[in-house]
Amino acid sequence: MTRMDKTGIGRAGIAFMLLSGVALGALHGTARAQSAPPADTDGVLQDIVVTAQKRSENLQDVPVAITALTAETLEKMDVRDVQDLPALTPGLQIKTSDASANPKVFIRGVGLNDFNANAAGAVGIYADGVFVASPLAQLGQFFDLERVEVLKGPQGTLYGRNTTGGAINLTTRQPTFETTSDGSLEYGRFNEVKAEAGVGGALIPGKLAMRLAGVYQRDDGDTYNRYTNDYVNAVNRWGGRASLLFTPTDDLSVTVQFHGGQNRGDSRSFQARPLIPQDASAAGPGGLCAPGYYASGLCTDALGYADTDNNPYAGAYNVKGKDKVDTWGASVNVRWDVGTATLYSITGFDSAERSDLEDTDASPNNLLTSTYKATQHDVSQELRVEAPLGDKWRAVAGAYFLHDYLNTSSQYDILRDLRPMFVTDDNPTGFSLENNVATVGYPYTQISDSYAAFGQVDYQLTDRITLTGGLRYSKDDKDFRYRSTVEEVVDVFSYAASKSFDSVSGRASVQVKPTDDVMVYASYNRGYKSGGFFGGYTRDPADLAPYADETLDAYEVGAKTELWNKRLRLNAAGFYYDYSNLQVFQIVTRDGIPTQTFNNAANARLYGVDADITLAPLKGLEISLGGEYLNSEYLNYVSEGESLSGNRLPSAPRWTLSGLVSYDQPLDGSNGKEAGTLNASVNVSYRSLVYFDSHNLSRLSQSGYWLTDARLGWTAPNGTISLGLWVRNLFDQTYIMDINNLDSFGLDSISMGSPRRFGGYLSWHF
Repeated sequence: MTRMDKTGIGRAGIAFMLLSGVALGALHGTARAQSAPPADTDGVLQDIVVTAQKRSENLQDVPVAITALTAETLEKMDVRDVQDLPALTPGLQIKTSDASANPKVFIRGVGLNDFNANAAGAVGIYADGVFVASPLAQLGQFFDLERVEVLKGPQGTLYGRNTTGGAINLTTRQPTFETTSDGSLEYGRFNEVKAEAGVGGALIPGKLAMRLAGVYQRDDGDTYNRYTNDYVNAVNRWGGRASLLFTPTDDLSVTVQFHGGQNRGDSRSFQARPLIPQDASAAGPGGLCAPGYYASGLCTDALGYADTDNNPYAGAYNVKGKDKVDTWGASVNVRWDVGTATLYSITGFDSAERSDLEDTDASPNNLLTSTYKATQHDVSQELRVEAPLGDKWRAVAGAYFLHDYLNTSSQYDILRDLRPMFVTDDNPTGFSLENNVATVGYPYTQISDSYAAFGQVDYQLTDRITLTGGLRYSKDDKDFRYRSTVEEVVDVFSYAASKSFDSVSGRASVQVKPTDDVMVYASYNRGYKSGGFFGGYTRDPADLAPYADETLDAYEVGAKTELWNKRLRLNAAGFYYDYSNLQVFQIVTRDGIPTQTFNNAANARLYGVDADITLAPLKGLEISLGGEYLNSEYLNYVSEGESLSGNRLPSAPRWTLSGLVSYDQPLDGSNGKEAGTLNASVNVSYRSLVYFDSHNLSRLSQSGYWLTDARLGWTAPNGTISLGLWVRNLFDQTYIMDINNLDSFGLDSISMGSPRRFGGYLSWHF
């Protein structure tokens, strides 16, 4: 596979630098409002309304670093799921080694690498105000969206669920009393088909409205399987949503929503990187193969397999599994205006089931096959009141409850091809635990109840100065029942424990508006993420002892400005994070096999700057540039007897950049009437060197790379119909999304980013 060197820029890099020069220099991003101005604005940037502080506000008035992406931008840049957001959001990293579950989300380097079902991420994902607790369900509601907000930094004094890294808020298109229809059809490379549509309107004018929406996506897969002579990594999923809006009075509105979805696509098929040298000339550091020999045939895995085709989108897979995920849920959102106060009630229910059969060793042999099964049910309730307290005070107070039930039954089938060596009359199956030839499992049940009370007060000291203070109390009760099994019937050990975790966190900030077009702020936030129990496979009960809470003290200063008669928007923020007891997941070697561990690192330090510029120099032309610089470092961290102090945190690249140019050119017809509008847009993004684990091994990293997406289309004169062409990863850049370190089995298991895709689209808005 090709990887750019540390100084290589490439064609996309040149395009980005030229784009930056047009936009008056590379100024980078915190609060992005990327939507091309409509014709009647004469190029003036539109106000972007966000609800980051639980009320509708202009993005420029919110003293928080936010990326806000409108429905128009999501459509224009063909953003299909949560994993596409980093290309438009500097500082955001999202990766997964699974086909349809367990996204690992990092904001400003704060996140969690754990893929187990009970892992609680540092970044919360919300759908219409409901916290999506299950990692099995977090990818399912990304369709028919009105807006996406990415909040950077700890959240808690305004949100039902507390997080240390930030939050991603998904706002879907809501029912309206006007009849509307929105949708799109796409066809592309690998026989990819994507259909998305929504329709809504009044059932009882002025009282009851509805909206129905759905999405379907499939393709044939982008990775060739030499073992079966077909393709793998195929996509096949659908989702649906039905919403009802009831407004019995002007003061009361109730929105009821039902949603569901299903995935029947392939399990992830990885790239196998063999690590065991078969000749001294191929040996590198640590006795593993040197990088230049991976595809030489002189490197193999523990069973002798060598992948020599040097093709990152081909392999020999003897197991072709399906990642079967079923999700469904419901929510009820109530808003009631009582005098000057507004009461909110948000009730949520989500259920998810998963069964995933995975060829983890990415080879034609039976070295390691994984089966992941989980069932999860969540019920949540948030109550919140917002009210002014006199002329200068405004307060928000709330309470939150979450009940989470999780049952898993996962297992690993290890070294099955060696079983004939150990078959005897007394052992007909060839099982040999001492030689790691066995099927090992780790079924467990976890029941969690989370409670919180939170509040925030804003005090308008003067017409130009606002002070804010907030507090939160959180408590989490967790009950954990675990078994470590062999051959599905023999218990190695069992473990049962219950523990409560509680914490107080808060926020303080000052916001100053020296002019109507300039706002500066300084803030302090303490974020908290509950402790818990490790949910991976282990043979040692000590690994299951509860780990502690992690806390993050975040200091931030920032500015938001609009200049040049609202043609130029420039926002910037600097931040410093003091991270204590951060929870770290790793894969290490114990007893000759890869072993998952989860513990509290001592602490870490992160600091950096992110900024954004959006420019509308001409009618129909908009240019956005964004970026972040991040410095991260472990402090006093020892893992498995090895000091990792001074290492960078995983998924924390030093530089992330993005740039978007969109242009709408009206077309004149032969009869003098408007013939529609030509739409063109190009998005370029960059990620510098990133490590995938805490050891900072160059083998487990991805060097810097650029990605370029583009879209060219035509929109009808009335704006209702659009059609055109799209391309993703224009220059066919090869890059790694994630790596699982399986060096004790003689390989790395690599998740590749998608190769170039292209196709056509038809969309409508009525």
